[in-house]
Amino acid sequence: MNRAARAIGSAFLILATSTRVFASRGGSMSSTSSPELTPQQRAAELYNTGLKSRDRAVKILKDSKEVPAGDERAKMEAKATKEFEKAIAKFQQAIKLNPRLHQAYSDLGFSLRKTGDYNGALAAYGQALALAPGYTPAIEYRAEAYLALNKLEDAKQAYIQLFPSDRAHADELLDAMKAWVETRHSDPGDLSPDAVQDFGQWVGQRDEIAKQTPTVSQLQRRDW
Repeated sequence: MNRAARAIGSAFLILATSTRVFASRGGSMSSTSSPELTPQQRAAELYNTGLKSRDRAVKILKDSKEVPAGDERAKMEAKATKEFEKAIAKFQQAIKLNPRLHQAYSDLGFSLRKTGDYNGALAAYGQALALAPGYTPAIEYRAEAYLALNKLEDAKQAYIQLFPSDRAHADELLDAMKAWVETRHSDPGDLSPDAVQDFGQWVGQRDEIAKQTPTVSQLQRRDW
């Protein structure tokens, strides 16, 4: 998940590729727990530990897609769920120590969503965005929760917000939308087939616009 680097005051540094938060002591970076840690530093350590469980869970789920449906895949999915639950516990502990750690709220929402707790996920994303309204990972994650709940207009608005500000997350959301449409064509659930069709057309239009609109990095690579 490549993300732009962000600073959190003088105490934290976010690295976009893994969204790790590092506790700073006298200018040095450390993740070793010690009695001298402030609550904010301990929160950073707990957050980082949660990210490790989250990343393991994501990898297990990805690997499970390569396994035929059956007992083995079910075991892998159960293992992923346990890792997400570990991540949830660490993120919750981090938030208690540092209620302003918006990354922890966002990744709490991500992990809750992956365990099927969509309402809990939306609440966590809401907290993250209340603290950092422009935090694009939370905007994209929340939009995927909207998709799962068939809140299509909310998902659309998230994409429109992301497209000019964070193309990578906008593209990630568009991929999730395409997958949603493919699934709902065969199983519309509580939606009418017309609603699925209309949303599919909107997604197709956005896909065409995205293909015709270069990103900033693409513009920078052009020879004029």
